[in-house]
Amino acid sequence: MPIYEYCCADCGTRFSKLRPMNQADAPLSCSHCQSANTSRSISLFAAVSKGSGGESRTVAGGGCSSCAATSCSSCRTG
Repeated sequence: MPIYEYCCADCGTRFSKLRPMNQADAPLSCSHCQSANTSRSISLFAAVSKGSGGESRTVAGGGCSSCAATSCSSCRTG
C-alpha cells in the first residue's frame, strides 16, 4: 500500500497517509486541525546508483518531500 502526501489549505500542515490506491484522492481530514480542506500533494523521490568509478549519482527524482532542491543539505528538514 503506498504512502501519499497531503497538504491542508487551512493550516498549511503537510502530512502522510498510508492508503490503498483507490482511496488516494478520497476526502481526508487534516492530522493537525481536522479540517476537510486538504488535497493530495506531489511526492518527490530519489533513486541513487553507483557509477562505474564507485561514485553515487542521482538517476531519478531528487530532493526531499518538503522542497524542490536536489539535495537535502540545502533545506533544514532533511
